[in-house]
Amino acid sequence: MFPVQKLEDFKQEFFELQEKVSDASLMSDARNYRTLMRRYKELSQIVDCWDKHQEIQKQLADAKNLLESESDSEMVTLAKEEIQVLQENLNQSEQKLRELLIPNDPNDEKNAIIEIRAGTGGEEAALFVADLFRMYSYYAEQKGWKKQILDMNETGLGGYKEVVMLLSGENVFGLMRFESGVHRVQRVPVTESSGRIHTSAVTVAVLPEAEEVDLEISDNELRIDVYRSSGNGGQSVNTTDSAVRITHLPTGLVVTCQDEKSQLKNKNKAMKVLRSKLLDLEISKQEQEIANTRKAQVSSGDRSAKIRTYNFPQNRVTDHRINLTSYNLDSFLAGNIDEFVQSLRMAWRNEKVNE
Repeated sequence: MFPVQKLEDFKQEFFELQEKVSDASLMSDARNYRTLMRRYKELSQIVDCWDKHQEIQKQLADAKNLLESESDSEMVTLAKEEIQVLQENLNQSEQKLRELLIPNDPNDEKNAIIEIRAGTGGEEAALFVADLFRMYSYYAEQKGWKKQILDMNETGLGGYKEVVMLLSGENVFGLMRFESGVHRVQRVPVTESSGRIHTSAVTVAVLPEAEEVDLEISDNELRIDVYRSSGNGGQSVNTTDSAVRITHLPTGLVVTCQDEKSQLKNKNKAMKVLRSKLLDLEISKQEQEIANTRKAQVSSGDRSAKIRTYNFPQNRVTDHRINLTSYNLDSFLAGNIDEFVQSLRMAWRNEKVNE
């Protein structure tokens, strides 16, 4: 059964918002106006779907009444066919309405901080960090997102111990959130002379970018250390203490940044990452509370789980959460990951519908 009264309340709210968004005086407050427009857009889809659903219900009731009162065999056949079609339309409409009634996660529209770190596998894992960094960079280009490097630690052989970047654009976190987890790679390393396949792992964490209004951090909760940045030698190594390490004392979270030559810029970047980590910690607590009552089929919070395998000899990539496999690994690593991203989003939404 649908929450009919709630749907009617949404309809009333929609009409009230319709008047507000047409009020030119409200446009001066850009932030508030964006919030109103976002809600107006959400409600417009719900109201439109609810109106169509009610219309199909009316047509179905009329067709059933016609069937009961009709004696002509040809008309009875036509009425039965119409009822079958209308019932299918009603079922589809009901499914769509259930999906629209799932509350949108306000974090979905945020920018995202992507942390890619080498796990087990030594230099081979570091090389795969570089592969994933390029893959997400290509995907960001396809989506028209902006990329900003927050921190990067090279190994000297073309790999990275870690890469931290900020992706900015439309619905970045909503699309990237399911990339969090352990990515396993199976291939023959370039340093392997006997041709044996090695298995390595890389961890990816996706954090919603936190704005200052999302949470407050007191100065007395922070310990800030500065030191000379490290590198592979040459001009990339600073001769001043420009690298910054920030420790959040209440949680023990530590963030470092040495990508910029300016200590202030490194501090600002580190604070951006720290703020997002703290927000993510709050989100994870909420997700854990939900997970304690019902295990998620598609987990966006459990980063200890192996989520995907990249098998180079078989040219295969498999997502273990939804059992989706592609035998076009080269294309996948070139940033063509949208099929997987959308499938994961659909699985998550379907689970929410079932809940």
